[in-house]
Amino acid sequence: MYDMGTFYEAKSVQEAVELRLAHPEADIIAGGTDVLVQMREGRRAGKSLISIYGIDELRGIRLEDDGTIRIGSLTSFSHITRDPLIEKYLLCLGEAVDQVGGPQIRNAGTIGGNTCNGVTSADSSSTLHAYDAVIELTGKNGIRRLPIQEFYIKAGVVDLRVEDGEIQTGILISKDSYENTNGFYIKYAMRNAMDIATLGTSVNARLSADKKTFERVRIAYGVAGPVPLRATTAEQFINGKEVTPENIEAFSKEVLNDVHARDSWRAAKDFREHIAVESAKRALIESVRRCGGEV
Repeated sequence: MYDMGTFYEAKSVQEAVELRLAHPEADIIAGGTDVLVQMREGRRAGKSLISIYGIDELRGIRLEDDGTIRIGSLTSFSHITRDPLIEKYLLCLGEAVDQVGGPQIRNAGTIGGNTCNGVTSADSSSTLHAYDAVIELTGKNGIRRLPIQEFYIKAGVVDLRVEDGEIQTGILISKDSYENTNGFYIKYAMRNAMDIATLGTSVNARLSADKKTFERVRIAYGVAGPVPLRATTAEQFINGKEVTPENIEAFSKEVLNDVHARDSWRAAKDFREHIAVESAKRALIESVRRCGGEV
């Protein structure tokens, strides 16, 4: 049984904003794969809910005129994995969300819910950080867009302004972020399925025409700190350097200047740091191969 207050159902973005303004104490529910579990556990006992799951305009993936890939916030993980645009330009993201939970969770869970939870272990978050995603929010003042790095404030908290009636409506990835790049996501967990990441590592690379030089590398982590983060020191180190095993090895060690691993019951800090280094190396090697380079 669920200890639930009033249940409101929005049929449009405008109606969702109006409901949020009228009932600021209510929580937003999309696929419900997190909210309903938390409610059953008692963490949201008695909460009223505003469902946005019926707003079909927030589903789907499209290529905009300027080349930006737009992912509607209610797009399910399983649809993202199978989408032709994702398979062509952002395969790494499709592979990452395909590691969320099990098939039932991936069919119901949405990428908007995954990011709005604000948890550092979300499988989509590190890849979205590595691709410089932009979060689109819609409220009483219209549309607000901000880089995903600014959207995450602290563990479990994102910049979603209840007082403005905001809901997340889309995730945008610019052409410059994905063009001529290939990436790879590594999820380290105690089990191969139905488990939360001990560490998530996402890398993407763009190589020179002759495949001998790193033109641009991005790396981001989940569970390497209270929020997902980019290892910018490592990025600055490797960009412009030759594609060699020695440079990749050095790059992987540079990530320790940026990660903020901690001890927890899932893993010790030292172990997480070891995984961070090893996964950085493996993910970059695979990204190079996917770009047509050799290591």
